[in-house]
Amino acid sequence: MTAALNAARRAAELNTLADGAPLDVLVIGGGITGVGIALDAASRGLRVALVEKHDLAFGTSRWSSKLVHGGLRYLATGNIGIARRCAIERGILMTRNAPHLVHAMPQLVPLLPSMSHPKRALVRAGFLAGDALRALAGTPSSTLPRSRRVLADRVVEMTPTVRRDGLDGGLLAYDGQLIDDARLVTAVARTAAQYGARILTYVEASGATGTSARLTDRRTGQSFDVSAAAVINAAGVWAGEIDGSLRLRPSRGTHLVFDAGAFGNPTAALTIPIPGELNRFVFAMPEQLGRVYLGLTDEAAPGPIPDVPEPSPDEVAFLLDTVNTALGTALSTTDVIGSYAGLRPLIDTGGAGFEGRTADVSREHAVVESPSGVISVIGGKLTEYRFMAEDVLDRAVSLRYLQAGSCRTRNLPLIGAPSNPGPLAVPGAELPASLVARYGAEAFNVVAVAHCEHPTAPVAEGIDVTRAEFEYAVTHECALDADDLLDRRTRIGLVPRDRERALAVAEEFLAGVG
Repeated sequence: MTAALNAARRAAELNTLADGAPLDVLVIGGGITGVGIALDAASRGLRVALVEKHDLAFGTSRWSSKLVHGGLRYLATGNIGIARRCAIERGILMTRNAPHLVHAMPQLVPLLPSMSHPKRALVRAGFLAGDALRALAGTPSSTLPRSRRVLADRVVEMTPTVRRDGLDGGLLAYDGQLIDDARLVTAVARTAAQYGARILTYVEASGATGTSARLTDRRTGQSFDVSAAAVINAAGVWAGEIDGSLRLRPSRGTHLVFDAGAFGNPTAALTIPIPGELNRFVFAMPEQLGRVYLGLTDEAAPGPIPDVPEPSPDEVAFLLDTVNTALGTALSTTDVIGSYAGLRPLIDTGGAGFEGRTADVSREHAVVESPSGVISVIGGKLTEYRFMAEDVLDRAVSLRYLQAGSCRTRNLPLIGAPSNPGPLAVPGAELPASLVARYGAEAFNVVAVAHCEHPTAPVAEGIDVTRAEFEYAVTHECALDADDLLDRRTRIGLVPRDRERALAVAEEFLAGVG
């Protein structure tokens, strides 16, 4: 089937479901875990529909550090199992599933006088352990280079604003970096659609049981009941709204957004150990659109779950204070051009209530069946989304006696990967590098199918998102409103002033005017 998602396909598939089309699996939640489940189910030959009450990647899946972690942090705390899985899943993404979306990111720890020799030795040992994890996972050093020590001039070259007084070189290691987390969600969702999954945004599920749910189209108000052999809850931090028996302990992670010029346009992530912490760092990471993201915090977030979490003043101060320990010239709140916060859907094990540090709460996932029969997957990390999907699908197949093939996603290329470029992929004129970075082998299609004038022109001066990308988001990625376009299909909206400049163009494309 086509991978194109748009308003017309959404309406047709909603009507089909309302008319009683049979389903093997209903997935609730359109974040990375939910779309991963939809892809796994569809590629096994199951009839699957995914419903999301907002947009794809509306929740936690767009608020990450854009990293595909190799699990080094968990190795340091003795959790060898999750560390090994993260390293394996990172390698799968970088070499098979999405080599166009995940690349090696250099992480540079400057060796400054404030960093003791025992701490330096500990970081170096950790990086060597990371090298061993990479090798154990089978990821070649050509994909993720080995760690090493570098001289001071190389540190300054890669992170130009680093403090230079007493700089004694640096420790350099590599991890996986996503061009964007929301783009990964979109790619997985469209690949699921390619295999026949119905991907339905702005559709809310309520009254879910093990075999049914009531669906409401939030754009029209239409409601109807659907039946499925298995109902899977992948609603992340909102999973408790689907199954009230679940206990989650969300923690908030905050990032600040800077113009890359504030950090001298770095080519590596400036990595600063948090004082007094064994295995936690603050990262200043070069990102798309000429930005640097500075993160991240780990704060308890009890109470009602907001649709869009907000950073706290204390978190902003913590990030600035920490990064300034490694900078020659201090940054302040006036340098911050945007910010975002996300909630991690951590499992509340009940051991410490809400008193202990959320940084110490396990990042393991769990698959549980509620008394109503709903199968929920909770906890986990973005890096492990494919493994989590395989785990919950295996459980659903077993519990519901589904006739399904074995999992195929370990070697399944996402749309945009070199072996899954889509139906056109005919090289044409030279394309903007930023467009290729976001779409991979599908980049030629984005321009080839565009009907707008000046398809490779930017949507606004100084913003390296093309007009063709706006059009493609509407015609192929089911962007239904300006927020979808600006805040998730692209990340223009992370900087309010850029969002304002691009808003009229977004509305123009949504109105069908090119």
